[in-house]
Amino acid sequence: MEHKQAQVFSPPVDTLYQLLREDAEVREFIELADAAMEAIGYTEHGLRHVTLVAEAAGNVLSELGYSVEQAQLAKCAGLLHDIGNLVGREDHTRSGAMLAYPILRRTGFTPHQTGVVMGAIGSHEEEDSPPLNPVCAAVIIADKADVHRSRVRSYYPEFHDIHDDVNYACVESALRIDRENKLITLDLKIDPQIASVMEYFQIFTSRMMMTQDAVRYLACEFRLVVNGTVLA
Repeated sequence: MEHKQAQVFSPPVDTLYQLLREDAEVREFIELADAAMEAIGYTEHGLRHVTLVAEAAGNVLSELGYSVEQAQLAKCAGLLHDIGNLVGREDHTRSGAMLAYPILRRTGFTPHQTGVVMGAIGSHEEEDSPPLNPVCAAVIIADKADVHRSRVRSYYPEFHDIHDDVNYACVESALRIDRENKLITLDLKIDPQIASVMEYFQIFTSRMMMTQDAVRYLACEFRLVVNGTVLA
């Protein structure tokens, strides 16, 4: 008796991100991951953060002329990049990639699409490997660019927590893509009454170095502007 292999439905590439955003399991995992971060005193890692990262990562590749599929995969990886935090902060990139696998296959992602998204999730932190592909590079850039006071859950200046101080001090944050000049700029406005530029570099130097590597992978130059001054 001949057995036919069941065909797996693959959604149109331009719907991949919306498909994941509407998935109940994905949203629950994002909420659980953020709750875990709140329990250990970390800044916001919930739907606000992952949506911003997703949209920014997709925009990076779109603005640089990459395909619709690659931009969509960057958005998907950005949406899922922190779900591993629901297991624990340590090595959350690897656990997040493993958690993403059954979700991606269940929702119809091809093996190739699944592997690209998993690779980006698994390599978006400072201790991880250099960018594996354009999707991974875009997620790194978008993730490290999310510095803003909206990430601080409750601000108590008397505690002098440098991470809260620096994030809360950042009142404006913009990631700009200049395709013609191959330039990616992170433009920040920091309130010096709350945190100094030196304090920003004290905790974000490694992140900016990783951003620079990711930008170079995309054959662009990285520029950091703080309060109107070009610092890198």
